[in-house]
Amino acid sequence: MSLPQPASPSSQALHVVVLAAGKGTRMKSAHPKVLHRAAGRPLLEWVLALARSLDPASITVVTGHGARAVEVAVAAPGVRFALQEPQLGTGHALLQVQTLLDGASGRVLLLSGDVPLLTESSVRRLLDAQAAAGSALTVATAFVPDPTGYGRILRDDAGALLRIVEHRDATDDERAVAEINSGVYVFDLAPLFPALSRLGSANAQGEYYLPDLVAIHRADGRRVDAVALDDADEIRGINTRAELAEVGRVLQSRINAGHMAAGVTLVDPGTAYIGPDVAIGPDTVLHPFVILDGQTRIGANCELHAGTRVIDAVIEDGVTVFNHCVVQSSRIASGALIGPFARIRPDSDVGEQVHVGNFVEVKKSRLGKGTKIGHLAYIGDAQVGSGVNIGAGTITCNYDGLRKHPTTIGDGAFVGSDSTLVAPVTIGQGAYVAAGSAITDDVPDGALGIARGRQSNKAGWVAKRTGKPPADR
Repeated sequence: MSLPQPASPSSQALHVVVLAAGKGTRMKSAHPKVLHRAAGRPLLEWVLALARSLDPASITVVTGHGARAVEVAVAAPGVRFALQEPQLGTGHALLQVQTLLDGASGRVLLLSGDVPLLTESSVRRLLDAQAAAGSALTVATAFVPDPTGYGRILRDDAGALLRIVEHRDATDDERAVAEINSGVYVFDLAPLFPALSRLGSANAQGEYYLPDLVAIHRADGRRVDAVALDDADEIRGINTRAELAEVGRVLQSRINAGHMAAGVTLVDPGTAYIGPDVAIGPDTVLHPFVILDGQTRIGANCELHAGTRVIDAVIEDGVTVFNHCVVQSSRIASGALIGPFARIRPDSDVGEQVHVGNFVEVKKSRLGKGTKIGHLAYIGDAQVGSGVNIGAGTITCNYDGLRKHPTTIGDGAFVGSDSTLVAPVTIGQGAYVAAGSAITDDVPDGALGIARGRQSNKAGWVAKRTGKPPADR
């Protein structure tokens, strides 16, 4: 009988640890660095999304500065936290995870919470390299034109990894090396924590440096490796607001490229802001300076004109949104026309083929199929039927100073310009409201509601007031 073979390294459990304890002093911010946003997400969320894509056995975030804020911001099922206090370097940070991984086996992938550009394909390449070599430590590296500030990768004549030296501790010759440490590692879990316990702090910062594990593992006869990534941008960290903006542009360009590849037209990709969780159907056209954020869903064959912003909304197929509109937490049904300069506030449902025109505001209201509100109107807390026409200057007076009240407008009703509908009030099916009316009582089906003062003309009043006839004024 043959004995069972041990599992290959590639089949072992993967445990992801994300370092997110740093303050980010050069950001000059009261907020933790990893919570600053790039392309619609906190930096740490980009890294956690990468971690989840690998289907790991566990994900642990090491917090420190602003720990509570970080935990609240990224709390999710399957994410654990370990506190590093005080912050004594990367080696000390990883030691804080020891109790959480007690009894576990497999491998540890170490990521940095301020390195959001790393791709899944690069990480899988790193994991595969570690698995194939069976190394105790495999580090991702890159070649950069200006390595100032980064740890340098030092290799022997055969190309094997000798050690990693921090910039502050490097000699002039070592600083001339262009290959840098990314801070992204894969470790064999079995020897990891015993080796970490042997780290010293005899360096310029007086901290426990994770790169010193290279020398410890080599002294113990274990293999260590370094794998250079093809794109150095992937390991770009963030320490300043300028770097945050640069990384945000890279992330945004990736998002935009993905939508264009899926059949979306971006008239000017450089000015289109599309959040990472937005979905857009094919043959939709986005004009310059469109902003799509949150969990927004845009259908096929839509056209969103310049300056439009959509947040957490659903826009169905064939909708046109003209310039400078805002749509938030609402639904726009197929064939609708919105704007220009319209605002659709949360909890609104705009039906099929509805026209919401320029300078119209809709709040927490339902508009039935084919209804038209052409311009200069406010519709709040209203149920509006199908085929309704609402004239310019119409408002629903939904707030009495204490409570909000509803307005109901039946199918086929016609509301004349400059009408005031004082809620709670109902305009019946097919009813008319005369222009300039202040409606305080219900208007029955098919009736005409008129509520305005009767006009009277005073002959000769102007001449009496000015002392001159009209022709001489």
